[in-house]
Amino acid sequence: MPSSVANEGFKFPTRRQISVSSAELPASRQLSIGSPINSPPPPVDVVDEAQLQSEQSENIILHKTSSSSSSSSATLATSSGYKSRRNGWQVKGSKLSLNTHNRIRNIVESLKIKPNPAKPMIPLSIGDPTTFGNLKAADETMKAVLHSLESGKYNGYAHTQGHEASRIAVAKYSAHQRPDGEIEPNDIVLCSGCSSALEYCILALADRGQNVLIPRPGFCLYNTLAEGLDIEVRHYNLLPEQQWRADLVQLESLIDENTAALLINNPSNPCGSVYDEKHLRQLIDICERHYIPIIADEIYEHFVFPGSRHVAVSSLTREVPVLSCGGLTKRFLVPGWRMGWIIVHDRQQRLGDALHGLKNMCGRILGSNTIIQGALPDILTKTPQSYFDGVIDVLYANAKLAYNMLKQVRGLNPVMPNGAMYMMIGVLIKHFPKFKDDVHFVQELVNEQSVFCLPGSCFELSGYVRIVLTVPGPMIEEACTRLSEFCERHYKKEDDTNDRRIIEHGLLLDDDEVTPY
Repeated sequence: MPSSVANEGFKFPTRRQISVSSAELPASRQLSIGSPINSPPPPVDVVDEAQLQSEQSENIILHKTSSSSSSSSATLATSSGYKSRRNGWQVKGSKLSLNTHNRIRNIVESLKIKPNPAKPMIPLSIGDPTTFGNLKAADETMKAVLHSLESGKYNGYAHTQGHEASRIAVAKYSAHQRPDGEIEPNDIVLCSGCSSALEYCILALADRGQNVLIPRPGFCLYNTLAEGLDIEVRHYNLLPEQQWRADLVQLESLIDENTAALLINNPSNPCGSVYDEKHLRQLIDICERHYIPIIADEIYEHFVFPGSRHVAVSSLTREVPVLSCGGLTKRFLVPGWRMGWIIVHDRQQRLGDALHGLKNMCGRILGSNTIIQGALPDILTKTPQSYFDGVIDVLYANAKLAYNMLKQVRGLNPVMPNGAMYMMIGVLIKHFPKFKDDVHFVQELVNEQSVFCLPGSCFELSGYVRIVLTVPGPMIEEACTRLSEFCERHYKKEDDTNDRRIIEHGLLLDDDEVTPY
């Protein structure tokens, strides 16, 4: 606004007026930075002194303080309702921060480990596929980011849901999630990684005092995101003898009027399971009967091994609203780039103001990384299928190698995965009396063999360990050899005919179902 217009009607005070201390004025008469410039206080020299003194006495009470160091924390009482100020440091952590826990971190940090110096460390615990350097992002992915950066078009803020061109690219890339293949860009929310996408979904659907249904075993981040806000987590059981399908009866028993959402992780971390259409329809049926929306963690949707097929749960229902979470992290091998998304499937418009709330959540951090947003169209369209096939080949070869080696080891029950990048291995702990549980087993495995797995307790299921399959082939072979040596050394033979579950090819299916292997 031109200064001539902004200052219209305003007369600057005289030197005499300026020299009068503003401290002599009541708070209601002082000119602050936020005061409208065309509404100045009246000149000081026309203020009635008696009125001024009266206002000062009425509105401000100054308490005398001693000359000690505590004088700075004097009590100040005013008519606006302030009662007292602190007389010392009283900083407290927020309830949210103190209730936020990462189960993996808590368990791992409690371990007393000292790897065997005679054996190089093999960490089979890290869910980052880039850790070992054998799996790298595609050249096309790298060039897309370079082009985005050099264009200079993506250095500023974007729409809080993401640049429209980027959302259009995700909509086209994810068209398989609907039977008609029609996803609108307004149905896409770009987030800072899939973790952020999951957080937005949980917070948009669930309130304090409500509950969400989460798989056990399951990714511990689900608990971390919910429990800090006093959202109750209820675990539904996955059955290892049924390739980690959900226990439908137990799941349905957890539902009440405060159940806000069912979270389905397919393909699964840590299980490596891939649900078939029949089982997904069973889960959908439960949600439809009880009017519960679904949060679908499908970050591994394209990490599926030969013989299995991923089916997006949203493609099977028009009645149950689904919030599908995905991203670049795993398939494109760029977890540090923090690019995830939510795809809203709500064809009957049943999410109501929860959808508005979801989009409000985007304003918390004003959108995700814009450089990566600018690269999304090229990343999603130009990365060749041969690249993805090569990654799957590595994971599948490692899974077969580990399964074939470990199923021969006494005391272990590996479950052959159908996808993702993990394998769960049952540990018959009663045959290892030296160890009290799976956490103790892992600790001593590190100390003796320098092989680090994650105990199943990290995923709410004791009696198992989880290994990652992203390491180089020779490394996973060496790790399985060491694990075999460790078990043979500590195994105590008992008659376990009635207790040990023999899992042929990693599967115990219903009689009417066909194994994919």
